[in-house]
Amino acid sequence: MNDAGRFSALALESVERRYGRGETAVEVLNGASLALYSGQSVALIAPSGAGKSTLLHLAGLLERPSAGEVMVAGKATSAMTDDERTALRRNQIGFVYQFHHLLPEFSALENLVLPQMIAGLPRAEAGARARELLGYLGLAARETHRPAELSGGEQQRVAIARAVANGPRILLADEPTGNLDPKTANHVFGTLAALVKATGLAALIATHNLELAARMDRRVTIRDGQVVEMA
Repeated sequence: MNDAGRFSALALESVERRYGRGETAVEVLNGASLALYSGQSVALIAPSGAGKSTLLHLAGLLERPSAGEVMVAGKATSAMTDDERTALRRNQIGFVYQFHHLLPEFSALENLVLPQMIAGLPRAEAGARARELLGYLGLAARETHRPAELSGGEQQRVAIARAVANGPRILLADEPTGNLDPKTANHVFGTLAALVKATGLAALIATHNLELAARMDRRVTIRDGQVVEMA
């Protein structure tokens, strides 16, 4: 796929990230660059300690780079205040983790409605969008169930729906199928991939599952602190 001339939803430009100072400083990323485009899924395949989590944290505006720039929807973020970064993250970026982190006392539907209401959407509109997302992910019959009443695959699909409930442009996922058996992981990944295409999300998905990574549009790794495209 040729991305020349396309507008990136997320771009890391010569990003550096080091922890500590002086001789004890640890450099994790050194001039890392990566662009994500709408409707495209990118697999991030990297061994432990290579900087995968750091890259995701920088992309999600959870950390600031030591040098370089993180562009979100064409906006440079390095000079933004913490409040501005939080607002941009809330409106533009959705997160999915290895563990679903659903609120246990609320139903699947309520877990989707709450973040939308916090973002200012009226309850009726939030409920309608939540039902639409759950239906799309095959969970219409489970919307009144609490997380403990859902299977692992269902919990993770609810977590995916929650991540995109506010209509972000970017989806960042850290081992979203890591806790699932192969059959369930394959099903969850299939729904995630379909959602990326249907909504035009730009998705960066960290995974150790090479079979699932092969089904994504692009694959990248981290080598010597830099992001490298894979075949």
